[in-house]
Amino acid sequence: MLRWLLVQNRQGKSRLSKFYVPLDDDEKVRLKGEVHRLVAPRDQKYQSNFVEYRNYKVVYRRYAGLFFCVCIDANDNELAYLEAIHLFVEVLDAFFGNVCELDLVFNFYKVYAILDEIFLAGEIEETSKLVVLSRLDQLERLE
Repeated sequence: MLRWLLVQNRQGKSRLSKFYVPLDDDEKVRLKGEVHRLVAPRDQKYQSNFVEYRNYKVVYRRYAGLFFCVCIDANDNELAYLEAIHLFVEVLDAFFGNVCELDLVFNFYKVYAILDEIFLAGEIEETSKLVVLSRLDQLERLE
C-alpha cells in the first residue's frame, strides 16, 4: 500500500504531498526533511531508486530538479511503484506540455486531480496513460 507521495525540489521544498495514512503535522514536517536528506545525496548512476525508511521502503525517481518519492510497505513491489511514478510524470508532461516545477506550483489543483486519477486510497488505480488523459480532458470540458 502507498503510504504517502512527495514531490520535492533539490533544495527540499515540497511541491506536492499526499498522505494516505493519518499523520500529525509535526510528523509530516519531520518526514519531509528526513526523506529529502535520505534521497537527495544519492548518486543516480550507482545507487538504486529504493531506500529503506523506518519499516517501509521509499521508491523515488529524479526528473530534472524534482524528486518524486513514494513510501510503500516493505513487501510491496518496488518496480510497480517506480513505473507508477513514471506514468504520473508522463501524464503530467502530456497534460501540461513539457511540465516544469512552476506548473506544479501554479496548477496544484490540476496536479492533485491527475494524482487522484492514478492513485486511489493508497493503491494504483489506473495504469493507462490514454484513459487518464481522456478523463482529464472530460474534466477540462466541464470547467
